[in-house]
Amino acid sequence: MNTYDVYLHGMILKTNSFLLKDKYPIADTYGEIREKYELPGGETGTCATVLSSLGCTVKMDGNYMGAKTYPLIKSFYQDKKVDISALTVEEGYDGLEDYVIIDQATRTPFGMFQGFYGDTVERWNQPNREDIKAAAVVGLDPFFRIASEEVAAYCIEEGKKYVTIDCPYDSFLHQNASITVLSGEFFGYTYQNEDKEELFERYIENSEGLVIFTRGSKPLWYGRKATGKCSLEPYQVEVKSTLGAGDTFKAACIYALLKGMSDIETVKFASATAAVACTRFPLPLNPPQLEEVIMLMNS
Repeated sequence: MNTYDVYLHGMILKTNSFLLKDKYPIADTYGEIREKYELPGGETGTCATVLSSLGCTVKMDGNYMGAKTYPLIKSFYQDKKVDISALTVEEGYDGLEDYVIIDQATRTPFGMFQGFYGDTVERWNQPNREDIKAAAVVGLDPFFRIASEEVAAYCIEEGKKYVTIDCPYDSFLHQNASITVLSGEFFGYTYQNEDKEELFERYIENSEGLVIFTRGSKPLWYGRKATGKCSLEPYQVEVKSTLGAGDTFKAACIYALLKGMSDIETVKFASATAAVACTRFPLPLNPPQLEEVIMLMNS
């Protein structure tokens, strides 16, 4: 059996990104595009790119590929430490892509995800137990319903630790995760009117794992039952683009889990890796390197 550091299951996209020259324009005005790219994206696609850059071997699986997405994915990862052999290419299907408009402070995605999830056909793979068994650790997106829970169940049965993101505090995925990372965007549409302090307590009470609330430029919160809530100031960098910062944070948490880092080491490493990611565009062509992450942490 082939073995690798990380198995990933989740969203893999073709991302069309547009970096604006100035601020995001108001309606019915003009905005100048400075740079534009077609590159792999999605929570798992970006995560795989960053983990490969950090020196990990990766196998990824997730949503179906199509005629407009697979050639890009195949070409991009052919010289990287990322195995895409599990991906399914559906004949007659274009594939899933998004369009992201970015200025220095914001990133605004456009896509067809409501149609994707509303379709009668579920266009994502069920996880392969043998792939999970062959990995040291697992990264899991919560987006594929029963298939996502199946990944978690296989991890439990095979004794594999996993990192997940943006799932409810009473979910099976969170309750069994080694690390759960929650974003402000997730809270905006799931727990919009909830007190975040009380919400943090619910998360740590419903899991034995590490809970992390990322909060943009504000201090992030992290902790578990035994410690309660702790906080960490984010690293200060000159931001070029925030696209992929959250996915990079997730990748860094997976790397930290693989390397056996402590809670504070994990949070510092993930924060620094995401900060490095914010200093560049496009992220897939210049992902964070381990040496520059360590340099920022020591600066």
